[in-house]
Amino acid sequence: MIHPNFVILGSLLNLFGASVYITQVIKGNVKPNRVSWLLWALAPLIAFTAQIKQGVGISSLMTFTVGFCPLLVFLASFVNKKSVWKIGRLDIACGVLSLLALVLWYITKIGNIAILFGIISDGLAAIPTIRKAFLYPETENDIEFMMGWTNALITLLTIRTWNFQHFGFPVYILIVNLILVTSIRFKLKKRFLNK
Repeated sequence: MIHPNFVILGSLLNLFGASVYITQVIKGNVKPNRVSWLLWALAPLIAFTAQIKQGVGISSLMTFTVGFCPLLVFLASFVNKKSVWKIGRLDIACGVLSLLALVLWYITKIGNIAILFGIISDGLAAIPTIRKAFLYPETENDIEFMMGWTNALITLLTIRTWNFQHFGFPVYILIVNLILVTSIRFKLKKRFLNK
C-alpha cells in the first residue's frame, strides 16, 4: 500500500491524458461520442458526491477527476464540429438506461447504492465508445484511457479500508479503461477478423 496522497499524482496523470485527448478532439483527429462523454461526466460526479458523504476522503479525488475530465472532453467536442461521432440507436438506448440508473440512485439516496448506480450508469454510457473503439479504433486516442487506468490503479494502491465505497468505482474505472486501451492500441477488430 502506498501513501493516500499518491491519488493526487493519479489525478494529475488523468488530467494530462485528458488534455492530450482534448487537443486531438479540437484538431479533429479524435471523434468522441458525446453521449458517452456527457454521461461519463455525470455518473462519476454523482458517485464522487456519494463518496464524500460516505467519508471516503482523498481517494474520492480519482472519482472526481474521472468525471471532470470527460466534462472537459464533452465541452471540447463543440469546438470542432467535425470531431463528433454520429449518434445512433444504441447510443440513445444506453444513454436512456444510464440516466435511468442515475434516477434510481436519486430515489434511493443511499451512499453505496449511489456508487453502484453510478457504476452501472457509467458502464452503460461506456458501451457506445467501447463499440466504437473496437470497430473504429482510428477514431480514438488511447492516452486518456491509459491515464484513467493508471489513476484507478494508483487509487487502489492507496486504499486502507477495503469496502465497496472505497474500491467499487476505482475497480470499475480500471476495467473499463483497460478494455478501451486494449481495443484501441491493439486494434482488436483486425486481429479477430484475421483469425
